Amino acid sequence: MSGPERIPLARPVIGPREEELVLEVMRSGMLSLGPMLTRFEAAFAGRLGVDDAVAVSSGTAALHLAVRELGWGRGDEVLTTPLSFIASSNCLLFEDARPVFCDVDPLTLTADPAAMEAAAGERTAGLLPVHIFGWPAAMDEIERLARARGFGLLEDAAQALGTVCSDGRQAGARGNPAAFAFYANKQMTTGEGGMLVPAGPEGGAGARSERNQGRAPNMKFMDHDRLGFNYRLTDVQAAIGVAQLERLDDLLASRARVADAYSARLAAIGAAEPGAGDPDDLVLPLGDRGEERRSWFVYVVRLPADADRDGIIAELDRRGIDARPYIPCIHLSDLYRERFGTREGQFPVAEDFSRRSLALPFHPGLEEAAMERVVSELAGLLGRPRP
Repeated sequence: MSGPERIPLARPVIGPREEELVLEVMRSGMLSLGPMLTRFEAAFAGRLGVDDAVAVSSGTAALHLAVRELGWGRGDEVLTTPLSFIASSNCLLFEDARPVFCDVDPLTLTADPAAMEAAAGERTAGLLPVHIFGWPAAMDEIERLARARGFGLLEDAAQALGTVCSDGRQAGARGNPAAFAFYANKQMTTGEGGMLVPAGPEGGAGARSERNQGRAPNMKFMDHDRLGFNYRLTDVQAAIGVAQLERLDDLLASRARVADAYSARLAAIGAAEPGAGDPDDLVLPLGDRGEERRSWFVYVVRLPADADRDGIIAELDRRGIDARPYIPCIHLSDLYRERFGTREGQFPVAEDFSRRSLALPFHPGLEEAAMERVVSELAGLLGRPRP
């Protein structure tokens, strides 16, 4: 007799509209650099209220092209956060710039502006804040620092489509170069893919050339005037993106409903609101605050300080529930330890969260029964009464 159905960590919501538009592209014969790509870019720019958006093959590609737009390179240092997916720092290494890490705010888990200011030095060329897990970075303060010191600024909004900052503006729509990502677990997906919001028309033209091996739109076939890359997004992927954008409001609302339901269930087993109660206990993720609106990408709790996080993940897996440590600190990866000599203890707030982080199954279609099962099993493993 088989056990209960496995609960996956994430699951995209794909339906008939995506199939319809994909078939439209396949029947057109224009599978790349065709009209669906242009349609996707225009729809995305319209959604954000920006002048332009350049679709590319991944969020990493969008970050890389933004670094090139800003001109960061050899000898430049860029202040960023160690609590992020590694692409937000690797994009600097692609151009021989150096990431300089700063600790995070213990409540928001985004880069601490005071730590950034303290870390700025003679070689600092820019700031790269990350809207982690869909929570907005402190953009007012970070932009103020950038203006005062003449630093370039790049927003990593790969996890933050729909996020609203403290001044009511959307993350990635503030006039800075910004990168979004559409991997299958994101707020919307194209399977793989990303979007660059350039700072101006020149940035958009440059990115469109560089995503296509350095060929400008008006140049002859196989003629190239700059270094470029194969960072193209196919029209098949763009078709999925167009369909996902059409129902993005519903996708975001469903994610918020799942997050609220999780938080209510976890509060019933004693989980504390962030910033309240015992900081070493089970802590919920931060919800909306004032004008700030979280766009729920993942649902990550902070386990009690004495919990065996990896053991809990293994036991949940044995019981048919996917969970992950979310997210390892970049400076503690082998690559960064070997290249820059980074070590444990340098960024205690980020490291403490990383050690205790646990991403629970989360997607717009997650059912009540699945959430109840996840919370019940987690409660048991933490030695708490099951709800």
